[in-house]
Amino acid sequence: MTLLPIHILAGVIGLVSGAIALSTRKGAKLHRMGGIVFVYAMMIVAITGTVMGLLLSEMAAALPGALTFYLVLTSFLTVRRPVVLKFPWIDLGATLLGLIVGIASVRFGLEALASASGGTEGGLAITYFMFGVVALLATLGDIQVMVAGGIQGAHRIARHLWRMCFALFLASISLFIGQSQVFPEPLRNAGLLPIPVLLVLLLMFYWLARVLFTQWYRRVQQQFPADVSASQRR
Repeated sequence: MTLLPIHILAGVIGLVSGAIALSTRKGAKLHRMGGIVFVYAMMIVAITGTVMGLLLSEMAAALPGALTFYLVLTSFLTVRRPVVLKFPWIDLGATLLGLIVGIASVRFGLEALASASGGTEGGLAITYFMFGVVALLATLGDIQVMVAGGIQGAHRIARHLWRMCFALFLASISLFIGQSQVFPEPLRNAGLLPIPVLLVLLLMFYWLARVLFTQWYRRVQQQFPADVSASQRR
């Protein structure tokens, strides 16, 4: 399928740029550049993955693709749009996409749970439910932001952070777990492939804790006052 090489190349670029954005100083030029590359690469990954999944009737591939697109888009909009929203249609459309992904994931999870295929279907059901819970919780957050008329401060950064990180988490699962056969056998047998996946989750929780429960955001405001003010005016 012609989309597969594009999907793989964009995925590699997304993982590398995402790792750079996650590991560099927040607000710095390298972080912003890595983040922009990550956004566009993951958009391509999400679109091609969703299309391939739909063409092959594999919802276990299509749904995480759509979820990734939704998370990256809403995360990007969080820091690129004004603090005070004017109820733009793109935000409403993104929320509807998240709601559709959430409902569809729960539905397929229930179908997999009711299947008589055994353990494999049970594991697939858990995966679907994970997609569904994340999508529905994120959608609830969207609704709260639209009702409140916007989001600002540390909570704005936290919203941006966890959505980008979870998209990176999905991409890392797709490569290191879903495509484990492309790695050398000694690496697979050593049980090292899940480590990058878990590392993304650990870094996500670490940064969320720093943003929400420390003075980190205030220090960033002091270090990059012009950048923070510009992002809040957008």
